[in-house]
Amino acid sequence: MIFKQLFDPLSSTYTYLLGCESTGEAMLIDPVIATLERDLAELDKLGLKLAYSVDTHIHADHITSARELKRRTGSRIANPGVDHLPCADVHLEEGKDLTLGSLNLQALHTPGHTDGHFAYRLGDRVFTGDALLIDGCGRTDFQNGNAADLYRSIHGKLFTLPDETLVYPGHDYQQRQVSSIGQEKLRNPRVGMDKTQADFEAIMANLNLPYPKFIDYAVPGNRQCGVCPTDLPEQLEQYCGRMTESVQG
Repeated sequence: MIFKQLFDPLSSTYTYLLGCESTGEAMLIDPVIATLERDLAELDKLGLKLAYSVDTHIHADHITSARELKRRTGSRIANPGVDHLPCADVHLEEGKDLTLGSLNLQALHTPGHTDGHFAYRLGDRVFTGDALLIDGCGRTDFQNGNAADLYRSIHGKLFTLPDETLVYPGHDYQQRQVSSIGQEKLRNPRVGMDKTQADFEAIMANLNLPYPKFIDYAVPGNRQCGVCPTDLPEQLEQYCGRMTESVQG
């Protein structure tokens, strides 16, 4: 397997490039529109053809590049089926793998951060999106988030994976790249360390986080698989900067 972990410093988002060496095909998990050209350059450098873009959920902090990747490369858009996005080509469901050559991506419905959130397991690693972060987790106070659901998703699905399973999160804000299920069980101050569901719900209810500055633009754009708004305020234009420089059609 060909594997690359890529980082967008603007939204602190990790994008994951997975490639099948036998077929020369690839998928991107959680691609970001602001780093579109970088991702295309990586694919070209590795001699890979993009087959799928895969999102873990409808993001609130960046615009996915799924639609533009499809336009540029002919790739297919794969999204959690519970979100029922008309723009998606593949509606992912738990229990049905997304197969690409020798790669079998196992979809895990992990609601709580959003009600439609999915994590994806591939062999010895799991891509946890915003459900489980390194020493943390995604917030649960918007997009039908629910702390009780997130606790059950983490403990009932992610924490049942082998302890040595590598955890690749959707974000990190302290330049950390990878953890493990065993480490998160032992060290995660929100949801590990023998925290009960009641403990977790109390923690999440008292985070007092600010309203996400990009959510009102990102969510509608991502429900269309990656459409940048035309009325974006000047201070937020960098989130779609690459798009404003390219001809749309």
